[in-house]
Amino acid sequence: MYLDNDDERVLAGEFGETRQKMMEILVALGEVYGAGKLIPITGAQVSGASYKTIGRWGLAWLQSLNARVVVPTVLNPIGMPREGWQDFGIDEEFARHQAEVVEAYRRLGVRLECTCTPYYLRITEYGEHLAWSESSAVVYANSVLGARTNREGGPSALAAAIIGKTPYYGLHIVENRRPQVVIDIEGDTGPHAGHWGAIGHIAGKKVGNRIPIFQGIRPNRDQLKALGAAMAATGAVALFHVDGITPEARVFSFPTDGLDRVTVTEDEIEALFEDTGVEAVAVGCPHCSADELREVAELLRGKTTTKPFYVFTAAWIAKNNLDLVSVIERSGARVITDTCMVVSPRMDEFRSIMVDSGKAFAYVPGMCGAIARIGTRAECVEAATS
Repeated sequence: MYLDNDDERVLAGEFGETRQKMMEILVALGEVYGAGKLIPITGAQVSGASYKTIGRWGLAWLQSLNARVVVPTVLNPIGMPREGWQDFGIDEEFARHQAEVVEAYRRLGVRLECTCTPYYLRITEYGEHLAWSESSAVVYANSVLGARTNREGGPSALAAAIIGKTPYYGLHIVENRRPQVVIDIEGDTGPHAGHWGAIGHIAGKKVGNRIPIFQGIRPNRDQLKALGAAMAATGAVALFHVDGITPEARVFSFPTDGLDRVTVTEDEIEALFEDTGVEAVAVGCPHCSADELREVAELLRGKTTTKPFYVFTAAWIAKNNLDLVSVIERSGARVITDTCMVVSPRMDEFRSIMVDSGKAFAYVPGMCGAIARIGTRAECVEAATS
């Protein structure tokens, strides 16, 4: 892999041991995937932010680093809200370790915006090269925004942030972004036919790591978010196209003749929606947008919760929509920032959780040890208030 003079000097250790280690990560990754060079990036998003997922050894590694990021870099959700963690049921030992993780990232120059929806922070321009590691953010950036990022691991995203470059392979190359399989959605009359998380949950299993193109659907941006997040969770989808909707489906001509075709059937969608009782309800995986907060607030207006109901969103979304937060919390529900249902130890205490997303439906059993039930947002509110 070609390295310029400055890259060679970093690799030789002339700019410190940490930058040398980070360059070694990028070079090794590039060699594995056959990258011919490194390319500059405009931003990074780093996973491995919750103490629940990285533990003491991950924390020790972060604390051993001595450098600062050189591009705007944000974090994935951490394991607790930074404000009010005591009221969320987080114990002091976990909180202390989580604070150490946050401080380690702060010392590296990472912005403490702890969210799986970094695309709400600023407008990421079409064609920008990024190094993002949260799977749902990666698929949104590639598919909905037309940016360019591979599905990075936490260490490789941090390495790219510190060096300011990433290996040029995979989805950074336009030719590699063409669709490989067509997805058809069967039927539009079932009660859950428009549940995009459920569609994505099934589609991801069918396409694996291939790049799909959907035909005959017109989802909005929040629905695209739900669709992609679920496919990234049940498959390894980092990019999808929707004919006539997503930017590259408009710009490029994608002949579908000769491509495999798969169908998501109405029966498959309906089979996910079991009518069983749950101990808690959680929505916002990925984090709720302002429009989604508004929908939850309207559904809860005048109602009172009868079981724990958590609504996860980014801190700046909550702070800019305090009227909606107030409506939600008057019902007894809680709006929680900085963390999410799958990386917080709080959710491990429940044996069954109802969620509104295909991503959470896939992750809750393994990450929280709970039975997951999926429902529409209205069904989630009904379960939390009945």
